[in-house]
Amino acid sequence: MQSSDPSLGRGILYRLYQRRLRRGLEQESLPRHVAMIIDGNRRWAKQLGYDTAAHGHRAGAAKVREFLEWCDDLDIQVVTLYLLSSDNLGNRASDELAALIEIIAELAEELSHYRDWRVQHVGSDAGLPAPLVAALDAAEHRTADKRGMHVNLAVGYGGRKEIVDAMRSIVAAHHADGGSLDDLADRLTPDLIGQHLYTGGQPDPDLVIRTSGEQRLSDFMLWQAAHSEFYFVEALGPDLRQVDFLRAIRDYAKRHRRFGG
Repeated sequence: MQSSDPSLGRGILYRLYQRRLRRGLEQESLPRHVAMIIDGNRRWAKQLGYDTAAHGHRAGAAKVREFLEWCDDLDIQVVTLYLLSSDNLGNRASDELAALIEIIAELAEELSHYRDWRVQHVGSDAGLPAPLVAALDAAEHRTADKRGMHVNLAVGYGGRKEIVDAMRSIVAAHHADGGSLDDLADRLTPDLIGQHLYTGGQPDPDLVIRTSGEQRLSDFMLWQAAHSEFYFVEALGPDLRQVDFLRAIRDYAKRHRRFGG
């Protein structure tokens, strides 16, 4: 008589628990915009004995695709993914950065052909290599008319730089219209600044998720996340499970949002 495989039983229980979590979610309580910091790719590669961080970044990119499917299946409208910060452009080893840039370009290309998603680059082109800028621009152009989930790829992104860029944009537009400094001071409001952010016209993130146990924003969506809910997952980025995601959504749905109160 053959012994049963315990992993088979765990798999069945896992799927049952996953279905129960999904059934318990009510559509009206779900976030419209989820922002994700997928962290821990390098640690994941090191723990598994890989000789380069690129293995972790590729595994993280594969997890991004899964994560987006989970969001889309829950009818979440907007997802923002923090893929490469402006700080990373100067503090990562050149070989790791070159591999990461190639992976992000491939990811943008792939997502632009998947489902009915609209892909948008949010960030600055400054410091990004031309092939990556071209890949991001092509993905954005290719999906401009799509009406499915809106996917923001935060590449070359920094929250403080975004606010500075927004202010520069406001000042330049005001100057072009012949306005005075006094007029500008009167017109300057949070709504106006929000319109000039990289995500102008989009809802602010309701929920920000970060993997790997780190509990910090790392210069991500500093303006937009002013009233966001935060959820931190211990799992490293490539190890994130759908159950972890559904638990985050369930936790969000149970919270009473006070928007600064």
